[in-house]
Amino acid sequence: MEATTYNYKVVRQFAIMTVVWGIVGMLVGVILSAQLIWPTLTEHLGPLAPYLSYGRIRPLHTNAVIFAFGGSALFAASLFAVQRTCQARLLSDGLAGFVFWGWQLIIVLAAVSLPMGFTSGKEYAELEWPIDILIAVVWVAYAVLFFGTIIKRKTQHIYVANWFFGAYIVTIAVLHITNSMEFPITLTKSYSAYAGVQDAMVQWWYGHNAVGFFLTTAFLGMMYYFIPKQAGRPIYSYRLSIVHFWALNFIYMWAGPHHLLYTALPDWAQSLGMLFSLMLIAPSWGGMINGIMTLSGAWHKLRTDPILKFMVTALSFYGMSTFEGPMLSVKTVNALSHYTEWTIGHVHSGALGWVAMISIGSMYYLIPRLFGREEMYSVKWINTHFWVSTIGVVLYIAALWIAGVAEGLMWRATNADGTLTYSFVQSVEAMYPFYYIRLLGGLMFFAGMLLMAWNVWKTVASGKAVDNAPIPQAVQA
Repeated sequence: MEATTYNYKVVRQFAIMTVVWGIVGMLVGVILSAQLIWPTLTEHLGPLAPYLSYGRIRPLHTNAVIFAFGGSALFAASLFAVQRTCQARLLSDGLAGFVFWGWQLIIVLAAVSLPMGFTSGKEYAELEWPIDILIAVVWVAYAVLFFGTIIKRKTQHIYVANWFFGAYIVTIAVLHITNSMEFPITLTKSYSAYAGVQDAMVQWWYGHNAVGFFLTTAFLGMMYYFIPKQAGRPIYSYRLSIVHFWALNFIYMWAGPHHLLYTALPDWAQSLGMLFSLMLIAPSWGGMINGIMTLSGAWHKLRTDPILKFMVTALSFYGMSTFEGPMLSVKTVNALSHYTEWTIGHVHSGALGWVAMISIGSMYYLIPRLFGREEMYSVKWINTHFWVSTIGVVLYIAALWIAGVAEGLMWRATNADGTLTYSFVQSVEAMYPFYYIRLLGGLMFFAGMLLMAWNVWKTVASGKAVDNAPIPQAVQA
């Protein structure tokens, strides 16, 4: 029998967990910001103190916001969009359930193991080998679910959002499996299969492409589906979207070495990373322009539609971040910015401004439909959330831009006799006013997530969960 309904259950589960993990991940981020101002903040919590130290919860924060919050948003968006654009139910309800519960188990294991100090020490890949294996298994199941649905599609055309989702699924599998090659020593400890500069190169080939595919390509798939839907307009240029897809995916793979400028990595590899990073501006801005120009003839909707505000603001931050990133990869600029707060500001302009904003906007689109409602419980609170979050992001990144430039200049300042003008402690002391502003910005963004949670709660309470939604062609038949 041919399926006559879409599977909304797994989409709804991931959408709700996006909000839950967003609050958890950003709360940990606020605690970390506070610890930079008050280093002894968590030292008086008795037996809990070691588990809440900066070094333990910092990887917890990055994993929570990237893979728990961002990952759940991507699962929800991709599994919704692939069904709607293919006019076909997901390949398997059982497989969909396995993907959801498997991913939640991974997140819980990360939340337990990282504060306990079990880590491989690799950025964005800290989880130890048993969890790495589980990630690979769940990811392959996700790939089978996604591509199996495309194979059984009722439409001849494969919409561009699915190209972006498909590229991220395939590439993340390759990246994760390659970078996670390790020799287990015990159940909680392993050593990388690579050594020295090769290990660094493999790690940042993974690390930058985790940013490039998990945090960029995948969320562009989200953008290509939800902005046209919310604006009620077709994508500005379908041809540009395909050029954008191939150019972005080819160039991104080569940009990783820019994380290793002024290290033991061969100079030619560093220069190659810089060159490809500069080339990334073209496809990145092509995608941003394509998304923003989709609003041609619909700009008036921005006055009254806060969901569209989230999405368009996200694109603006995407454009800004993808200009700043290549600029920071230029060796002369990197000589000033490397290891400073500037880099942290850049990361968060992308993470909060682009990834979180497009995710929040997309969840505001999805959640009412998953609970049988026309819109969220309170549009007014969505608007409040938008302004609180936007002001928070601006405070956060502006403070760190200024702090980073000041920090870099203080480190390189010398006296006439060649001695350093400032000690390292003096440069840290100069950061404190900016740390307060960062904490305020982070608190505002976190407060926005709490507003969203309340709005979602009221929407869920006044609606009814939709597990299955009719496929339009099936209704006509």
